Amino acid sequence: MIQVNVKCPYCKESLMDNEHMIDGKPSIKVSIQSGKKLGDLYLSSLYGSYEIISEIDFTEGEIYIFSCPHCNSVLTSKNLCEKCNAPIVAFEFIGGSRILICSRRGCKKHSIEFEDLEKEISAFYNVYSLFFAPTLGKKEKKNE
Repeated sequence: MIQVNVKCPYCKESLMDNEHMIDGKPSIKVSIQSGKKLGDLYLSSLYGSYEIISEIDFTEGEIYIFSCPHCNSVLTSKNLCEKCNAPIVAFEFIGGSRILICSRRGCKKHSIEFEDLEKEISAFYNVYSLFFAPTLGKKEKKNE
């Protein structure tokens, strides 16, 4: 798994929180709301991990509104999850790309979206090449 560092797409402030570590890494801090429930949510910054720390009790299947803890902008978009039709939450990532997650508790849909694929894949590789370096360029040996 790789660690992602994200920021608010509106105010550009980092959403990384060094005080609440998850999976041994800084977490991603957002504010969440559903009905009268309101509190902070800390998500694992390891792409593919579903570990969280929450100030409120989650209800499985419930949809939550995510917002930036700095500027209070709503991060939940009008785009819908391909699996469950709940609104998608977007975080800004390297060079304009975005990390997308579902706002429904329990849905595991998430993805990385690139605007300028060539430029952003290159930036992604430059940042994360250390994670992939041991396997790049190696050819598998066939048993003879």
